[in-house]
Amino acid sequence: MQNTDSILKLNKRTVKEKARINIAGSKSESNRLLILNALYLHTIQIDNLSDAEDTQLLEKALKSSEILIHIHHAGTAMRFLTAYYSIQEGRETILTGSERMKQRPIGILVKSLRELGADIHYLEEEGFPPLKIIGKKLTKDRIAIAANTSSQYISALLLIAPKLPNGLTIELTGTITSLPYLMMTVEMMRTLGIQIDQIGNQFIVHPFLKMQSQKFVVESDWSSASYFYSLAAIGEIHQLALTAFKENSLQGDSNLIEIYRTIFGVETKFHENEIQLTKIPDFPLQDFELNLNATPDIAQTIVVTAAALGLKCKLTGLKTLKIKETDRIQALQNELEKFGVQTKTTDSTLEITSFEKIAENPRVKTYHDHRMAMSFAPLALLQDLEIEEPEVVEKSYPNFWADFDSITL
Repeated sequence: MQNTDSILKLNKRTVKEKARINIAGSKSESNRLLILNALYLHTIQIDNLSDAEDTQLLEKALKSSEILIHIHHAGTAMRFLTAYYSIQEGRETILTGSERMKQRPIGILVKSLRELGADIHYLEEEGFPPLKIIGKKLTKDRIAIAANTSSQYISALLLIAPKLPNGLTIELTGTITSLPYLMMTVEMMRTLGIQIDQIGNQFIVHPFLKMQSQKFVVESDWSSASYFYSLAAIGEIHQLALTAFKENSLQGDSNLIEIYRTIFGVETKFHENEIQLTKIPDFPLQDFELNLNATPDIAQTIVVTAAALGLKCKLTGLKTLKIKETDRIQALQNELEKFGVQTKTTDSTLEITSFEKIAENPRVKTYHDHRMAMSFAPLALLQDLEIEEPEVVEKSYPNFWADFDSITL
């Protein structure tokens, strides 16, 4: 592996028969805990905190007393901090980010917070960052929000809800998108002692003004594990161990276990705090269709795995991929074509339709998107390739390339 002028050259390699990797704490869990810890005056001892750049940016922002807060590409931080600063009474904050962040909508969340009484102003384009937020006490206790919007908007409201003097009832209208991420927020808050009742599509968060000191151990990140599931599916691996994971995970991306077993023939076994991946011998691969409405963050990994194995597939439920670090549906179509993989797309679907001759030494453009870099890396088991801006992995998995090197030859 050679990294030159922000282009990483990956020579064709094989995966080791046996390997073990320790994956850092979940970014999703860590970011929720940091907000809650700030709200409750640092009464939570957080173990195995994520080392992702997004988490570091959020932690830095929460420690800062400056008016201008710049969170770069960190989308979760933008959503969570918008809600957090809206209840910091008397504090004025300018919340901004990268040029891509200024293109990512936040209007639904801002509208909801304004309905609760928040004082938030757009500084450039209506509905998009940067924002001017003047913190105040929010006494209204009920809000309705479309259930098919980003789960991060709903989680942002949930996280501040117990600190509102009257609590908050959130009514979700329609079909919920990314339900596992929403339930992760709810279950983490319940674990910390916050009372949340669910009646149908209503979440009733009771006031919880003071928290007892306690410890929370962050589970390792299932999204990060997905790239090694891909390696296991494509390569001739005997056993790959990943730590540290829980059998009853709060993370929706743990659906990898079922998806990779039934579609790609990768078996997962739990042993204490680790998972062990093995390939099922002579597993019959077939074309497939899969709805990823609940787990869109693993879509890139799955479609690249399918492409590597020559499987046609149709992935649905991808609506939120259009507003991520890049338009991930378009980015996947562009980059898969370089590997001879033809696709058909809509605003919420991606379908592999046919395969043509693969180009030599294709160069993968990452579009400032960490998941583009990591999801395409396993294709090095098939051929030489190049990855632009390999450093983008720092957003969620800074040690990815070192771990990738450690289990391949």
